[in-house]
Amino acid sequence: MTEFILVAGMFTGAHVWEGTAAHLASAGAGVHMAALTGLGGPRGDASGAVDLETHIEDVLALIDSVSADAGPDREIVLVGHDYGTYPVLGAADRRSGRVGRIVCVDTGPGEDGMPALAVVADPAARAEVVGRAGAEGAGPGLAAPARDEWQRWGSTLGVPEGALDRLTDLASPQPLRTLLQPLRLTGGAAALPVTGVLCQANGSSIEMVQQQVDFGNPALVPLADPLVSFFELPTGHWPMLSRPAELADILLRAAAGEGHHLVPPGSSEPPAHLRPFLLDVPALAYERTGKVDLYVPDAEGPRPALVFVHGGPVPAGVLPTPRDWPALQGYARYAAAAEVVGVTCDHRLHDTADYPRAAADVASAVELVRADPRVDEDRIALWFLSGGGLIAADWLRRPPAWLRCLAASYPVLAPPPAWGPVDGRFRPVDAVADAGTLPVVITRVGRESPGIAATVEEFLDASAKCGADVEVIDVPNGRHAFETLDPTEESREAVRRAMRSVLGHLTA
Repeated sequence: MTEFILVAGMFTGAHVWEGTAAHLASAGAGVHMAALTGLGGPRGDASGAVDLETHIEDVLALIDSVSADAGPDREIVLVGHDYGTYPVLGAADRRSGRVGRIVCVDTGPGEDGMPALAVVADPAARAEVVGRAGAEGAGPGLAAPARDEWQRWGSTLGVPEGALDRLTDLASPQPLRTLLQPLRLTGGAAALPVTGVLCQANGSSIEMVQQQVDFGNPALVPLADPLVSFFELPTGHWPMLSRPAELADILLRAAAGEGHHLVPPGSSEPPAHLRPFLLDVPALAYERTGKVDLYVPDAEGPRPALVFVHGGPVPAGVLPTPRDWPALQGYARYAAAAEVVGVTCDHRLHDTADYPRAAADVASAVELVRADPRVDEDRIALWFLSGGGLIAADWLRRPPAWLRCLAASYPVLAPPPAWGPVDGRFRPVDAVADAGTLPVVITRVGRESPGIAATVEEFLDASAKCGADVEVIDVPNGRHAFETLDPTEESREAVRRAMRSVLGHLTA
């Protein structure tokens, strides 16, 4: 008893939904693919007059038509992909009495006052939109991508070649005002259930959202509301093209009230980042200087140092800060037990735009460590975790002679498409070509998010091409942050192997 209204994203039209629509219809659902003005809609091409409000009116007209034809007993589910989420939210706000659920496909829920430009992750594209709007007002529209440019707008993993050809052939310019006009919401749809469909290969997953909720990220904590549920698919940003049947099944399950619910902050079980380290290590105290903690071994003479760089982004104000998390402390104490100075530091990676200042924080911490008389300044190793992996690019690019090894665990080694603007300097997949003979130790987990796993494989491919000295330690059943999530013997042995390798390079 469900009527689905499907709203496509940037540059695209109703045609992208055809495969998913056919599966929904075969299951007995009503299906209506919205045609948005200027993107195959009823009022012509992408003129300067077309804005977000125009597209909200398009969806409202479709809701009213479906309501009149189907009657009050049929529940309407509004489904938006990419930019299409914005007209969906605007229409639901005004027809909340006729809408039973909102589904956002690989797009975060928009907020009142937020323009749809927020869905554009590519920094060059964002700059183009803003620059052209300032110079031309409405302008003729943002040019549709060429066939080899779709990756700028989201991962195309899984999209068949023929579907990508058709996506390109039927694409339309995106009216600039649709991206720049703020979404206006009155709160009328606040009581409606919302389902998010996350596409893992595009760089998002339920686990990653849960982590941000655990951190207390104010923008994402509301997603732990009981009205919000999630599904995920191991595919790119266009699941209606790459996995149409699976997406249809998820939409039917969402309409039936199924889905994963996030655990709100303050639940009885500690969040993943605050669970115990998987190895027993000596309870060695640290010395704190500013944002840097040193775990100094009881050993004679200047000792090598191993600096651990936490991941992120971690919202500002999170307590305890990363250097006080059990995994970071566990690694540093392990190093100290091996008569190496273990080092942790807090850096300011609070948003994907913060990599330059986070990298500066790490560089300052390294200089502080090297200046300590108890440290052998010519024997330093760096170990990056998770999203901190992008900072490794600075050290792979012509590494200093005193850097004896670089390690990374479940790292992000290129910015995933969904991450938004990241300075182009932070691409270890490119920087490894300049690493020379620097030993690199990568700990790879088998149950990684496809989006992050793809960056590791890209890095390994680049390493092989340039002959970089890279050792891979696999944890086949491990997850991202396995040191606190998966305390198995397999995981413990992986940590021991990685530490033995890094310490071997450091103390040789």
